[in-house]
Amino acid sequence: MEENKKLLESLVDRATDYGKTSFELVKLKAVDKTSDVVSSIISHTFVLVLAASFMLFCSLGLALWLGEILGKLFYGFFVIAAFYVVTGTFVHLFMHKSLKKIIRNYVIKQLLK
Repeated sequence: MEENKKLLESLVDRATDYGKTSFELVKLKAVDKTSDVVSSIISHTFVLVLAASFMLFCSLGLALWLGEILGKLFYGFFVIAAFYVVTGTFVHLFMHKSLKKIIRNYVIKQLLK
């Protein structure tokens, strides 16, 4: 009887240790995935900010140059604004679903990596 009691206590202790270890493993995996996704988002955001800055300064330069050619400085800004409206409308109407799918697949790939 005493031997069965010790065996049962040993089994309960091992099951408890297994449960604690499994919980720690889940926590560590969650931290790993979270840090991977956050670091990817931060690095991509940094590249996006650099690209947006590049586009901003190129747009300003092009607007000033076109304004000089067209005779009035603000004409160049209107031309660049019209270009962005047409481009944005095109992207929204024809590429919105595919861009959403690409971004969704990237996030899922990062989470499942």
